[in-house]
Amino acid sequence: MFDIPAIWMFPALFTLVFLGFPVAFSMIALSFVFGFWFFGDTLGPQMFSRLHDVSTNYVLTALPLFVFMGAALERSGIAERLFIAIQLWIGRLRGGLALTSISMCGVFAACSGVVGAVETVVGMMAIPPMMKQKYKHDLISGTICAGGSLGTIIPPTVVVVVYGSIVEESIGDLFAGVVIPGFIMTFLFLAYIVIRCYLRPEDAPIVAKEDQPQIAIGEKVKITAVALAPAALLVVAVLGSILAGIASPTEAAAVGAFGAVLLIIAYGRMSWTVVKEVLTRSIQINAMVMFSVLGGVMFSSIFLVNGGNDLIRAFLETFNPTPTQLTILMLGVFFLLGFILDWVAIVLICMPIFTPLIRELGIDPIWFGIMVCVVIQTSYLTPPVAPSIYYLRAIAPPEIGYGAMFKGVVPFVICQLIVLLIVAFYPPTALYLPELFFGN
Repeated sequence: MFDIPAIWMFPALFTLVFLGFPVAFSMIALSFVFGFWFFGDTLGPQMFSRLHDVSTNYVLTALPLFVFMGAALERSGIAERLFIAIQLWIGRLRGGLALTSISMCGVFAACSGVVGAVETVVGMMAIPPMMKQKYKHDLISGTICAGGSLGTIIPPTVVVVVYGSIVEESIGDLFAGVVIPGFIMTFLFLAYIVIRCYLRPEDAPIVAKEDQPQIAIGEKVKITAVALAPAALLVVAVLGSILAGIASPTEAAAVGAFGAVLLIIAYGRMSWTVVKEVLTRSIQINAMVMFSVLGGVMFSSIFLVNGGNDLIRAFLETFNPTPTQLTILMLGVFFLLGFILDWVAIVLICMPIFTPLIRELGIDPIWFGIMVCVVIQTSYLTPPVAPSIYYLRAIAPPEIGYGAMFKGVVPFVICQLIVLLIVAFYPPTALYLPELFFGN
């Protein structure tokens, strides 16, 4: 078995990653090294063929548009308005600032679909008032990190777009499938904060009366309408058009991107500086994702032709796993890889290998994909990679240390695992809406 080249590819990848090389470039470099082993002088045309496949994949054209939409919304001013509007209604409750943050993250995630943008924008607004009210540092950290992670489970999430393009499943079905688990996840986050603040009031002191804005009910409604109406219209325009079968994900993403630009203009934020920032942010994120997509496709292709298929076949013949056992094993691989790789690399390395196994054993790829999203969301919070921790470190004050951050995410990781169990043991949570909207 050790004479099969494919068996050395993953150890080589992990070695390069641990040495500090970017994941995308590590996958591309190893693809050329091990690809030459199999293809020899014909490697160039083979690699160009894979590059052509990625660049002409229609589904992936939605990615740049969703990323642009998220970057534009960051600069539009809608986040600040949403935060103020939600805080007017629930900010006076015990733990109200934390509840506002989670609610805001849920709404903003439904508008943007970009992991990281949610946490950064909401964190910059929510951390200062929570620090002022003397919230426990671990509660602040956990709330912001967990809220930011909702960008992986609430549509239109780019995780689903990448997964769907690899598995060749309907993006609309997948968007519909993550809706109920996303709502359950948000509810559990809110429930945890409420219960903790009820049992330990000192962790989240109530905002003092003199610090509470005294606003008439009519003015509250007006402020809320101005903030929520554009966000609701954007969600309906993007997600609603996909679920209703009116537009493809790419078309809906284009509508969302255009809507985000209109919001920048409507809120008076349009300037050359904002245009430059939005385009720069979009190009950076898209370059990172697309290099990872290319690297993942090349890596998994070379793995399969270099004996990966033989390894998979030998595994199935040796262990003959049941669908349940195989599902647990594959999700376990996703969870473990989440400790060291980013989500793009995980999906693009694993799914080309796992997809034939899923189809052969009759595992529903929509149901499995939703569980993959939850596991990826969990890896977003778990060290040592834990992107949410590093996003938070960039915006948090120095007095919030890594210890508080890691301690704060633990209860939210437990909530995520509860959602995973709910989806695993009750598949209709993931399959009901796809069946309702698309009849699949």
